[in-house]
Amino acid sequence: METPHQIFSISKAIGLMPQEERLELGKKKSSLFIGIPKETSFQENRIPLVPDAVALLVNNGHEVVIETNAGKAANFQDKDFSDAGAIIASGPQEVYKADIILKVEPPSLEEIEMMQNKQTLISALQLSIHPENYIKKLIAKKITALAFDYIKDDEGVYPIVRSMSEIEGNASILIASEYLSNVHNGQGAILGGITGVAPTEVVIIGAGTVGENAARAALGLGASVKVFDKSLSKLRRLQNNLGQRVFTSVLQPKVLMNALKTADVAIGALRGLEGRTPCVVTEEMVSEMKFGAVIIDVSIDHGGCFETSEVTSHAKPVFRKYGVIHYCVPNIASRVSRTASYALSNVFAPILLNVGDEGGLNNVLRRDKGVRNGVYIYNGNLANRYLAESLSLPFKEIDLLLAAF
Repeated sequence: METPHQIFSISKAIGLMPQEERLELGKKKSSLFIGIPKETSFQENRIPLVPDAVALLVNNGHEVVIETNAGKAANFQDKDFSDAGAIIASGPQEVYKADIILKVEPPSLEEIEMMQNKQTLISALQLSIHPENYIKKLIAKKITALAFDYIKDDEGVYPIVRSMSEIEGNASILIASEYLSNVHNGQGAILGGITGVAPTEVVIIGAGTVGENAARAALGLGASVKVFDKSLSKLRRLQNNLGQRVFTSVLQPKVLMNALKTADVAIGALRGLEGRTPCVVTEEMVSEMKFGAVIIDVSIDHGGCFETSEVTSHAKPVFRKYGVIHYCVPNIASRVSRTASYALSNVFAPILLNVGDEGGLNNVLRRDKGVRNGVYIYNGNLANRYLAESLSLPFKEIDLLLAAF
């Protein structure tokens, strides 16, 4: 018969004795140090975080340093940010000491020189248009670089791209309205329609987010709308989303030409899957358009879908060819920089809060496929196959890199 001591030993060995309660350890939060430099790119007026978002981050224990006048072009003053708890830096050098650099446009070569080793960069990188030495400079500093236009949300949507497309679609109709009126020496027509007067005709080429929002804005003003796209499924989706029947057609040159001949406004909203936007409106088609008609080529940042399009700027946004007004500014969202800044901030603030709550960017990248999709460079390793192949540089899968660090 076992002694009490033996029974105690056996019970302990097989786990029958009372055990201490084991509680799951909470996630160790981290405090972020975020730097926002003033944009130096030509006519870039947006800022990635608005004062309300800065206040939210600061109240959650994070530190934000912003270069003086960084928000001025979007009508945010330094006082707005300082009242929200941000540190106002007199120059970019202080900003580039932060752990996370957040900006709208890609950093210039001069700005990369100011960056620290192993920093995190979040911006619209556009690395494919930069020379090879640009990428090598980021790699040499072991930067972790995320392209915010490739970050996905929980539904697999690119939230920044969608938000900017919504802005561009709505803004394109408002811009067209300005140039139809007498204010800019237009034909003196109102975009829309009134009782007893035929409505203005709007042709939209592209049934994506830009085209859908442009169609909705034009219909809301009372215009007659025709939408063209090469994809029947996109046309069907647009029709369903609008909730009303509009003229839709696949891209047939003869049908498109006939529509453009009577159009008052033509919106170019096509996007190519890769590289340049397909040019679907020939110079001959433009020459057949009405005198004083307005073209808004939203696709100009990818080459444009009108053969007569040429890149313009906010300072001189239009030119005339065959009597047709062409508006070909690449960065339409900067025209409404305050609204666009709020849209950017609505995406960035939750991501940054999540990075802090999860204990750092690495933990977020491991758990969040959407954010991980935006990684171009991780700790100095090129993690984008397209860039690696196009530049003949070594490539490593992001999943393997995360496992190694």
